[in-house]
Amino acid sequence: MLLTPGRGLTQGFQNPEKQRVFHIHEACSPIHMNQVRDKLREMIGISTNWRDHVKIMEDRKSLHRFLAKSQNGLPPRRMKDSYIEVLLPLGSQPELREKYLTVQNTVRFGRILEDLDSLGVLICYTHTKIHSTKMSPLSIVTALVDRIDMCKKNLSPEQDIKFSGHVSWVGKTSMEVKIKMFQLHDNEYDPVLEATFVMVARDSENKGPAFVNPLIPEGPEEEELFRKGELNKGKRIVFDSTSLLKMAPSAEERTTIHEMFLSTLDSKTASFRSRVLPPNAVWMENSKLKSLEICHPQERNIFNRIFGGFLMRKAYELAWATACSFGGSRPFVVAVDDIMFQKPVEVGSLLFLSSQVCFTQGNYIQVRVHSEVASLDNKEHTTTNIFHFTFMSEKDVPLVFPRTYGESMLYLDGQRHFNSMDLPMTLQKDYPWSPRETALVGDQQSSETQCPGKA
Repeated sequence: MLLTPGRGLTQGFQNPEKQRVFHIHEACSPIHMNQVRDKLREMIGISTNWRDHVKIMEDRKSLHRFLAKSQNGLPPRRMKDSYIEVLLPLGSQPELREKYLTVQNTVRFGRILEDLDSLGVLICYTHTKIHSTKMSPLSIVTALVDRIDMCKKNLSPEQDIKFSGHVSWVGKTSMEVKIKMFQLHDNEYDPVLEATFVMVARDSENKGPAFVNPLIPEGPEEEELFRKGELNKGKRIVFDSTSLLKMAPSAEERTTIHEMFLSTLDSKTASFRSRVLPPNAVWMENSKLKSLEICHPQERNIFNRIFGGFLMRKAYELAWATACSFGGSRPFVVAVDDIMFQKPVEVGSLLFLSSQVCFTQGNYIQVRVHSEVASLDNKEHTTTNIFHFTFMSEKDVPLVFPRTYGESMLYLDGQRHFNSMDLPMTLQKDYPWSPRETALVGDQQSSETQCPGKA
């Protein structure tokens, strides 16, 4: 479907004939991606000079008077009020390509993660904009990447990319953001991915929660979007309460682990200690990769902490390398799931990333990346993020087998994240592509281009 710049908000593209378009201001046109962070700095009043941070945060204290005492004191907003289109002109401005280019002549997905994170924050600031003051009294940060689902294996670095997004659900201090990404092909913007972020609002000094404008859905489709946002919140609560860090595995999961254990016992001995890998299998402990990053000021966000998009990019690139090394062929990202930002990363920290294959099935590889930081003065390590990535390999990959109980829990956790995807799914083939040309990934064939999502 052609998404005309500045003409409307498209809700869903799995069934183009039933899409709804919300008309917005006719004169509106997409902003460029390099303007997104400039607009964020303008809304927060942040300087590009790192050393100005202390003075600026002192100045922001005066914005406390604009904070609402309750959500009832804020004017309600509509979904189209926060709608933004952003253009990444890789085709029309070739000088931008180098930053996004891979050695395979595709687009770096890690860079796309950075852009999605920045856009999500800008959308929330647009939703909460106070017209009586130029600077926002809120500090809006990314709390969770709930889901990112792909519907194309590769992106061309020679065609323009467009993002569109809006707030889809609002709590008292949190907002869910839906972002879609398209790439130009034959004068039409084909769907590429769909992302769901959860952002939280803090006060002007980023020390405590702050209320955000309520959201009023208009019409049945917006009401359905809002209802799904409420359901997503409930699912997150249930998923957290049943975490393997809190509850024992289910009976079915315990049986799975026990059967895997029995399949690794050496039939020549009557010992639980003698373990032998089945054919076409790898011990989980042999599927790890690690990296270390020094968090320089260049990677800071508007609040002078390390940019969440940078953390996602580094985690993704390590996960991709892990999947590539494990599968023996080039992997393609299918989904990004449940990235929780537990603690901010300070400028100057040492960032330790540990990546591990925790589940495989057919040609799918589930990779978990654990992120922790340590300051230069303190050697104590603190977990900041857990990342979950699903990749698809060009060929079937070995099974991964846990050796210890802890690895068994990692296996089950990876299996849960993998099963949260909708299968079967279709992904378009490498460019140059035909709009109707798809590559079968699941068990059923479909002629329809679709972006998978949670059930």
